[in-house]
Parts: sequence; C-alpha cells; structure tokens
Amino acid sequence: MTNSIEERLAQAGIELPVPGAPVANYLAAVRAGDTLYISGQLPLQDGKVAETGLLTGDGDVERGQRAARQCAVNILAQAKAALDGFDAIERLIKIGVFVASSPEFASQHLVANGASDFLVEILGETIGKHARAAVGMSALPLDASVEIEAIFALKSDC
Repeated sequence: MTNSIEERLAQAGIELPVPGAPVANYLAAVRAGDTLYISGQLPLQDGKVAETGLLTGDGDVERGQRAARQCAVNILAQAKAALDGFDAIERLIKIGVFVASSPEFASQHLVANGASDFLVEILGETIGKHARAAVGMSALPLDASVEIEAIFALKSDC
C-alpha cells in the first residue's frame, strides 16, 4: 500500500494513545475468526473524558463530532493493539454510535459523521467505508457525550 494507515495517521498529526484497559469484566477487543470486535470506546484523551454531558441542540453537533472523532482514534488504538498493527485489517464493517442527547436532539447522524469521516480519511475509501447506526441515549458511562463500538473484517491469511 503506497499510503499506509500509519502514514495517514502521521499526516493527520495523530499519535495513537496507549489503549485503555477495561475496568470491568469484559475485553476491549475480541477476535473471532476473521472478525475483530472493538468494545465501545469513549472520547478519552489524556486519561479524561474529553466531551461530557448531553447534546441538546444544533450548537452541540460540532462538540459531538469532536467526541466521535476521539472515539474513532481510540478504536484504532484498540485495533492496533489487538492485531499488533494494521496489516490484518481487510475493512471496517460497521460502527455503532451512541450519542448522549436530550429527547429533542435529532442530529445523532451528524455527530456520527465525526467518526465516519475520520475513519474513511485514515483507513482509506476501500477499507474505511462502513455501515453504521447512530442512536440517542439518555446517558453514557462517565457522563461521556459519545461512545462508539466497531466491527472489522480481517484478512483470512493473518
């Protein structure tokens, strides 16, 4: 690949964090055959939740997109750690985007774009285009504004 995932991360000025360990009885990533499941990732940055609280109006869409992008960064960090790099990734299958929002907020899909656009930018069009769901929630762990889970297809020879 002429423009690798690592190169695109560097070009975007992104240094993946050391992924956080689960704080309960679950795994951050599970490989089952040719599929990698990444548990929900919060917008953690430097050990703290970067965006908290409910999204309530159009003015919060950008804040939600920043949170979604950080969740996507953390998804890539978990995938890299679980696979010892990115070579085994065939494509991103799906992301599930959970948005802590008030009942009248109806822009969860726009918030999800913060993750989708970033993942396509870094993984590339062929690997990064994915199915997704974006749903509103009354609350998320640690008062995070967004949480995202991911499913990757892996190359069968890796």
